[in-house]
Amino acid sequence: MIFLGILASIAAIGFLCWLLFTLAVFALPLFAGVSIGTWAYGTGAGWPGAILIGLVGAALTLGIGQFLLIVVRPLWIRLLVAAAFVLPAAIAGFHATHGIVKHTMPSETWQVIFSVVGAVAVGITAFLRVAGMVASPPSSGTVARA
Repeated sequence: MIFLGILASIAAIGFLCWLLFTLAVFALPLFAGVSIGTWAYGTGAGWPGAILIGLVGAALTLGIGQFLLIVVRPLWIRLLVAAAFVLPAAIAGFHATHGIVKHTMPSETWQVIFSVVGAVAVGITAFLRVAGMVASPPSSGTVARA
């Protein structure tokens, strides 16, 4: 029975890490949506209104980010937009990794070291996913014919 508990724990940690890497790109829209929803609730919108306004704010944040990555031509502006998505993901990765290693390691120094490694891994993954959101430009002079 203990063996099954260990396997279930490893599977749960693996699932949560997969979920973290998959959803890391959406850390900025989530933060924006929660902030806007909290503001709307504080101004008297009620629960349904706050949830709706938060969802719209999150969708607009993601949509504007993708639009800017596709339309803007200077590379440094694209890198700034990508950094706006990657930095919150890296911070989320740091805290998620820290939450896991805090229960497994007594040394605070090693906790921070592993948390930084987790933040870098999540940040790189988020950057690759954000870079994948950009549509590739059409090739010049070639037309696909059916």
